[in-house]
Amino acid sequence: MIGIIDVHCHILPGVDDGADTVEEALSMLKREYEDGVRAVILTPHYRRKMFEADWTVLEESYKRLCGALDGKNWKMPLYLGCEYHVDTDMTEALKRKERPGMAGSRYVLTEFSGKAEIAYIRERAGALLSCGFRPVIAHVERCDCLRKKMEQIEELVEMGVRIQVNAGSITGEEGFGTARFCRKLMKRDLLHFVGTDAHGIRRRTPNMGACAAYLEKKMGTEYARKILCENPEKILKEGANEK
Repeated sequence: MIGIIDVHCHILPGVDDGADTVEEALSMLKREYEDGVRAVILTPHYRRKMFEADWTVLEESYKRLCGALDGKNWKMPLYLGCEYHVDTDMTEALKRKERPGMAGSRYVLTEFSGKAEIAYIRERAGALLSCGFRPVIAHVERCDCLRKKMEQIEELVEMGVRIQVNAGSITGEEGFGTARFCRKLMKRDLLHFVGTDAHGIRRRTPNMGACAAYLEKKMGTEYARKILCENPEKILKEGANEK
Protein backbone atom coordinates (compact mmCIF):
# COMPACT_ATOMS: atom_id res chain seq x y z
CA MET A 1 0.00 0.00 0.00
CA ILE A 2 1.34 3.42 -0.98
CA GLY A 3 0.54 6.63 0.92
CA ILE A 4 0.88 5.43 4.51
CA ILE A 5 1.66 8.04 7.18
CA ASP A 6 3.65 6.91 10.23
CA VAL A 7 2.34 8.93 13.19
CA HIS A 8 4.62 7.55 15.92
CA CYS A 9 8.34 6.87 15.62
CA HIS A 10 11.70 7.70 17.16
CA ILE A 11 13.64 8.43 14.01
CA LEU A 12 14.75 11.98 14.88
CA PRO A 13 18.45 11.40 15.60
CA GLY A 14 20.31 12.08 18.82
CA VAL A 15 17.44 13.27 21.00
CA ASP A 16 16.10 10.19 22.82
CA ASP A 17 16.52 6.40 22.81
CA GLY A 18 15.77 6.20 19.09
CA ALA A 19 18.12 6.76 16.14
CA ASP A 20 21.60 7.78 17.23
CA THR A 21 22.82 9.36 14.00
CA VAL A 22 21.52 11.00 10.85
CA GLU A 23 22.80 7.99 8.91
CA GLU A 24 20.74 5.58 11.02
CA ALA A 25 17.70 7.85 10.70
CA LEU A 26 18.07 7.87 6.91
CA SER A 27 18.25 4.07 6.86
CA MET A 28 15.05 3.92 8.90
CA LEU A 29 13.32 6.37 6.58
CA LYS A 30 14.43 4.35 3.55
CA ARG A 31 12.84 1.27 5.13
CA GLU A 32 9.66 3.28 5.71
CA TYR A 33 9.58 4.38 2.08
CA GLU A 34 10.03 0.80 0.87
CA ASP A 35 7.04 -0.15 3.04
CA GLY A 36 4.79 2.40 1.32
CA VAL A 37 5.13 5.21 3.85
CA ARG A 38 5.00 8.63 2.22
CA ALA A 39 5.03 10.97 5.25
CA VAL A 40 6.36 10.63 8.79
CA ILE A 41 5.53 12.46 12.01
CA LEU A 42 8.66 12.36 14.15
CA THR A 43 7.67 11.92 17.80
CA PRO A 44 10.69 12.01 20.14
CA HIS A 45 10.00 11.22 23.76
CA TYR A 46 9.35 13.94 26.28
CA ARG A 47 9.47 12.63 29.83
CA ARG A 48 10.63 14.65 32.81
CA LYS A 49 13.98 13.62 34.29
CA MET A 50 14.52 11.15 31.45
CA PHE A 51 14.00 12.74 28.01
CA GLU A 52 14.05 16.52 28.16
CA ALA A 53 15.80 17.64 24.99
CA ASP A 54 15.48 21.40 24.56
CA TRP A 55 13.19 22.61 21.76
CA THR A 56 16.13 24.19 19.96
CA VAL A 57 17.94 20.82 19.98
CA LEU A 58 14.89 19.16 18.42
CA GLU A 59 14.65 21.83 15.73
CA GLU A 60 18.35 21.56 14.89
CA SER A 61 18.13 17.76 14.59
CA TYR A 62 15.01 18.09 12.45
CA LYS A 63 16.70 20.56 10.10
CA ARG A 64 19.78 18.31 9.76
CA LEU A 65 17.64 15.31 8.91
CA CYS A 66 15.54 17.22 6.38
CA GLY A 67 18.72 18.55 4.78
CA ALA A 68 20.21 15.07 4.55
CA LEU A 69 17.02 13.82 2.91
CA ASP A 70 17.03 16.49 0.21
CA GLY A 71 19.30 14.61 -2.17
CA LYS A 72 17.42 11.31 -1.99
CA ASN A 73 15.17 10.17 -4.82
CA TRP A 74 12.87 8.52 -2.27
CA LYS A 75 12.47 11.54 0.02
CA MET A 76 9.24 12.22 1.88
CA PRO A 77 7.88 15.07 4.01
CA LEU A 78 8.79 14.97 7.69
CA TYR A 79 6.82 16.63 10.48
CA LEU A 80 7.71 17.32 14.09
CA GLY A 81 5.73 16.20 17.11
CA CYS A 82 6.51 14.46 20.37
CA GLU A 83 5.42 11.53 22.48
CA TYR A 84 4.51 13.29 25.70
CA HIS A 85 4.64 11.14 28.83
CA VAL A 86 1.77 12.48 30.90
CA ASP A 87 2.46 14.74 33.88
CA THR A 88 0.47 17.32 35.80
CA ASP A 89 1.99 20.26 33.90
CA MET A 90 1.25 18.82 30.49
CA THR A 91 -1.62 21.06 29.41
CA GLU A 92 0.15 24.24 30.51
CA ALA A 93 3.38 23.22 28.76
CA LEU A 94 1.45 22.58 25.55
CA LYS A 95 -0.39 25.88 25.85
CA ARG A 96 2.99 27.60 26.21
CA LYS A 97 4.11 25.67 23.10
CA GLU A 98 7.11 24.25 24.92
CA ARG A 99 6.43 20.99 23.06
CA PRO A 100 4.78 20.53 19.66
CA GLY A 101 1.53 18.83 18.88
CA MET A 102 1.62 16.24 16.12
CA ALA A 103 2.74 18.01 12.93
CA GLY A 104 1.83 21.35 14.51
CA SER A 105 -1.79 20.28 15.08
CA ARG A 106 -3.86 20.09 18.27
CA TYR A 107 -3.43 16.31 18.29
CA VAL A 108 -1.07 15.23 21.10
CA LEU A 109 0.54 11.79 21.23
CA THR A 110 -0.05 11.03 24.89
CA GLU A 111 1.84 8.27 26.70
CA PHE A 112 0.57 6.74 29.93
CA SER A 113 2.36 4.32 32.21
CA GLY A 114 1.23 0.75 31.68
CA LYS A 115 0.10 0.72 35.31
CA ALA A 116 -1.91 3.97 35.11
CA GLU A 117 -5.41 3.70 36.53
CA ILE A 118 -8.49 4.58 34.51
CA ALA A 119 -9.40 7.51 36.76
CA TYR A 120 -6.03 9.14 36.05
CA ILE A 121 -6.24 8.45 32.31
CA ARG A 122 -9.75 9.91 32.19
CA GLU A 123 -8.75 13.00 34.20
CA ARG A 124 -5.63 13.77 32.15
CA ALA A 125 -7.41 13.20 28.86
CA GLY A 126 -10.25 15.42 30.01
CA ALA A 127 -7.80 18.19 30.93
CA LEU A 128 -6.33 18.10 27.43
CA LEU A 129 -9.74 18.09 25.77
CA SER A 130 -10.95 21.01 27.89
CA CYS A 131 -8.02 23.08 26.60
CA GLY A 132 -8.78 22.28 22.98
CA PHE A 133 -6.20 19.53 22.48
CA ARG A 134 -6.93 16.12 20.98
CA PRO A 135 -5.22 13.37 22.98
CA VAL A 136 -4.06 10.33 21.04
CA ILE A 137 -3.23 7.56 23.51
CA ALA A 138 0.07 6.04 22.40
CA HIS A 139 0.30 2.23 22.13
CA VAL A 140 -2.90 1.70 24.11
CA GLU A 141 -2.16 -2.03 24.13
CA ARG A 142 0.39 -1.37 26.89
CA CYS A 143 -2.20 0.11 29.28
CA ASP A 144 -3.21 -2.75 31.55
CA CYS A 145 -6.47 -1.24 32.77
CA LEU A 146 -7.69 -0.49 29.24
CA ARG A 147 -6.83 -3.95 27.93
CA LYS A 148 -8.99 -5.47 30.64
CA LYS A 149 -12.12 -3.43 29.93
CA MET A 150 -12.93 -2.46 26.36
CA GLU A 151 -15.84 -0.38 27.67
CA GLN A 152 -13.37 2.05 29.20
CA ILE A 153 -11.81 2.63 25.79
CA GLU A 154 -15.27 3.20 24.35
CA GLU A 155 -15.89 5.82 27.04
CA LEU A 156 -12.64 7.61 26.24
CA VAL A 157 -13.39 7.60 22.51
CA GLU A 158 -16.82 9.08 23.21
CA MET A 159 -15.06 11.87 25.14
CA GLY A 160 -12.98 12.67 22.04
CA VAL A 161 -9.83 10.67 22.75
CA ARG A 162 -8.18 8.90 19.82
CA ILE A 163 -6.43 5.52 19.99
CA GLN A 164 -3.08 4.44 18.51
CA VAL A 165 -1.46 1.01 18.49
CA ASN A 166 1.93 -0.13 17.24
CA ALA A 167 2.25 -1.93 13.93
CA GLY A 168 4.07 -4.87 15.49
CA SER A 169 1.31 -5.35 18.03
CA ILE A 170 -1.18 -5.85 15.21
CA THR A 171 0.97 -8.38 13.35
CA GLY A 172 1.76 -10.48 16.43
CA GLU A 173 5.28 -9.34 17.27
CA GLU A 174 4.13 -8.67 20.85
CA GLY A 175 2.34 -11.98 21.26
CA PHE A 176 -1.01 -13.54 20.49
CA GLY A 177 -2.85 -11.84 23.34
CA THR A 178 -1.82 -8.38 22.20
CA ALA A 179 -2.72 -9.14 18.58
CA ARG A 180 -6.15 -10.39 19.69
CA PHE A 181 -6.70 -7.21 21.70
CA CYS A 182 -5.83 -5.09 18.64
CA ARG A 183 -8.26 -7.14 16.55
CA LYS A 184 -11.03 -6.41 19.07
CA LEU A 185 -10.27 -2.70 18.80
CA MET A 186 -10.57 -2.86 15.02
CA LYS A 187 -13.79 -4.85 15.04
CA ARG A 188 -15.38 -2.33 17.42
CA ASP A 189 -14.07 0.59 15.34
CA LEU A 190 -12.05 1.90 18.29
CA LEU A 191 -8.71 2.18 16.48
CA HIS A 192 -7.77 5.45 14.80
CA PHE A 193 -4.02 5.39 14.14
CA VAL A 194 -1.11 2.98 13.73
CA GLY A 195 2.54 3.90 14.24
CA THR A 196 5.73 1.91 13.95
CA ASP A 197 7.16 3.22 17.24
CA ALA A 198 10.44 2.41 15.51
CA HIS A 199 13.62 3.05 17.51
CA GLY A 200 16.42 1.81 15.28
CA ILE A 201 17.53 -0.04 12.18
CA ARG A 202 18.63 -3.18 14.06
CA ARG A 203 16.17 -3.14 16.98
CA ARG A 204 12.51 -2.15 16.97
CA THR A 205 12.78 -1.47 13.26
CA PRO A 206 10.17 0.15 10.97
CA ASN A 207 7.58 -2.49 10.06
CA MET A 208 4.62 -0.72 8.44
CA GLY A 209 4.64 -2.84 5.28
CA ALA A 210 3.81 -6.07 7.11
CA CYS A 211 1.13 -4.30 9.12
CA ALA A 212 -0.50 -2.83 6.00
CA ALA A 213 -0.59 -6.25 4.36
CA TYR A 214 -2.16 -7.76 7.48
CA LEU A 215 -4.81 -5.05 7.72
CA GLU A 216 -5.74 -5.41 4.07
CA LYS A 217 -6.07 -9.17 4.43
CA LYS A 218 -8.03 -9.20 7.70
CA MET A 219 -10.03 -5.95 7.55
CA GLY A 220 -10.09 -5.00 3.86
CA THR A 221 -8.36 -2.33 1.81
CA GLU A 222 -10.89 0.39 2.62
CA TYR A 223 -10.37 -0.04 6.35
CA ALA A 224 -6.59 -0.23 6.00
CA ARG A 225 -6.50 3.02 4.01
CA LYS A 226 -8.69 4.76 6.58
CA ILE A 227 -6.42 3.84 9.49
CA LEU A 228 -3.04 4.15 7.76
CA CYS A 229 -3.65 7.03 5.35
CA GLU A 230 -6.90 8.97 5.76
CA ASN A 231 -7.01 9.43 9.53
CA PRO A 232 -3.35 10.55 9.71
CA GLU A 233 -3.99 12.95 6.81
CA LYS A 234 -6.47 14.76 9.07
CA ILE A 235 -3.62 15.49 11.49
CA LEU A 236 -1.45 16.93 8.72
CA LYS A 237 -4.29 19.09 7.40
CA GLU A 238 -5.09 20.46 10.83
CA GLY A 239 -1.42 21.19 11.42
CA ALA A 240 -1.22 23.08 8.13
CA ASN A 241 -4.27 25.12 9.12
CA GLU A 242 -2.76 25.98 12.51
CA LYS A 243 0.22 27.70 10.90
